Amino acid sequence: MSATRRQILAGTGASVAAIAFTGAFCELFAGTAAARGHAGYGPLLPDPDGLLDLPKGFRYTVLSREGLRLRSDEGQVPGNHDGMGAFRGRRGRVHLVRNHENRATAPTGVPTVSGLTYDPAGKGGCTVIDLDGRNNVLGERVGIAGTAVNCAGGPTPWNTWLTCEETEDRAGTNGYTKDHGFIFEVDPADPRRTGAVPLTAMGRFQHEAIAVDPYSGIVYETEDAFQRPFGLFYRFLPVKPLGGAGSLRAGGTLEAMRVPGVPDLSAIDETGAVFEGIEWAPVPDSQARETPIRHQDFGSKGITHAQKLEGCYWRGDCVYFVSSFARAAQGSAADHYGQVWRYEPRRRRLTLVIVFGPSTDIRLPGESPDNICLAPGGGLMVSEDGDGAQHVYGLTKRGEVYPVARNAQNIGTDEAPEWGEFAGVTFSPDGRTMFVNCYTPGTTFAVTGPWH
Repeated sequence: MSATRRQILAGTGASVAAIAFTGAFCELFAGTAAARGHAGYGPLLPDPDGLLDLPKGFRYTVLSREGLRLRSDEGQVPGNHDGMGAFRGRRGRVHLVRNHENRATAPTGVPTVSGLTYDPAGKGGCTVIDLDGRNNVLGERVGIAGTAVNCAGGPTPWNTWLTCEETEDRAGTNGYTKDHGFIFEVDPADPRRTGAVPLTAMGRFQHEAIAVDPYSGIVYETEDAFQRPFGLFYRFLPVKPLGGAGSLRAGGTLEAMRVPGVPDLSAIDETGAVFEGIEWAPVPDSQARETPIRHQDFGSKGITHAQKLEGCYWRGDCVYFVSSFARAAQGSAADHYGQVWRYEPRRRRLTLVIVFGPSTDIRLPGESPDNICLAPGGGLMVSEDGDGAQHVYGLTKRGEVYPVARNAQNIGTDEAPEWGEFAGVTFSPDGRTMFVNCYTPGTTFAVTGPWH
């Protein structure tokens, strides 16, 4: 059954939009306020400064804006703020690592820094914001430069950030001097410790996000592909699992998920649908020397594809991953406005946890999920990347979508307003602050308030 969203409260201050879900969702919220039936924080209040609308009792601080000078004086703050992770530092500090999804045509790239630059022609990379315990900015600096289209990524159990290139451009394309499409490791406390070394064994493809199994060290990876054949869901088995910073350079084996009898995940629209005996097929050529991985021959059994595989995270003993949307007109088996899947490695079981649309009202929160994370209490927080108004929204066990924040920065006109997507939603190590990016214009916010 496809989920259909309906408006509960009319007007732009609508506080909850309900979704007709069935089963398979309550494990995300056990013991949380949402599980006890308290959905959301109330209507969003218009921000008089026109930046970020929040519920009553919440406030934001702008930590960084594109175009300003980095506090390190290495150059300007780049734009296209995307995936982000927050890491505990010494003496109560927090290191906030931020991706910049810059292509070769970007007007301003991540400043090149000696020892931290992979390809001088690449304009993507990461910057690091150093904060004290009260979210005061202590510093802002380059974490890695010379990469390309750094979309999302994810944290490791040893407190580094894996930043992912969402491109397959080779050297000689768009002026690049090196091949792209890799994952890079960034140590937020000391980026020179990890340098600018591509983790080639983890595959060369249009990476989106990763999640690490803290028990086995297996790394799960999503591929964001717009056109057929669509992306794959991967796992990487490291030679040195859980080996700490730099250990992924030792290599490993890359495999792609095969759901027997399911060539396209978008064809599944029953929330709670379960698939047993999930298989993993070795990738024929992880470096995509001649053919992109998703085009490669995986044998007579084929492989399972999905359009727009994006957010990925680990919780408990499961990995969750997002398909942001699927469009039959673009080649998918069916339409939807977002899916969340759960894979249980020890049971080799895949479950469709959530499905949105296609009757989604794009004016309300809860369409085209992108970056995704768990709030400290166990609830789900999602960055929205769709049409119309853009929100950070939460999800409850009962299938309710509630807004947490709305982008108030109109990048269109009064007659035809537009709002940039949200990205990089994450929480501080103490759970008291939600950090989130506005992609355009590049803005990083710290949001505090009475979190459940």
